Amino acid sequence: MNVLVLQRIALEFLLGVIYFPLWWYTSGLIRFAKGCIGFLQEANITLAPGLWLKNIMVPMFGQTDWQGRLTSVFMRIVNIIGRTIALIFVIVFLIILMVAWVVFPPFLIVMIAISMFAV
Repeated sequence: MNVLVLQRIALEFLLGVIYFPLWWYTSGLIRFAKGCIGFLQEANITLAPGLWLKNIMVPMFGQTDWQGRLTSVFMRIVNIIGRTIALIFVIVFLIILMVAWVVFPPFLIVMIAISMFAV
């Protein structure tokens, strides 16, 4: 009985080790990419630079005089620039994460090999 259990555990372990790289670069990568796309969509909804750009000429707080309109346009331009820069940072961060996802397993294998043979 114990032998069968140990055989089953060893078989599951070997299949997991063999299947892991296949999963990492296929369905795992697809799942990670979908998560990154969802995160980017949420960041775009939160920051909404396009919405600020769409309403650039709408006066803030109902100030329809020229000073209020000038202040509104200036503040919206500053907001658009800041939110666009923040969205660009999110995009760059997600690209770095995607590259790290792809590069991490080979890097880990190389580091393990170096540590094993550097005695």
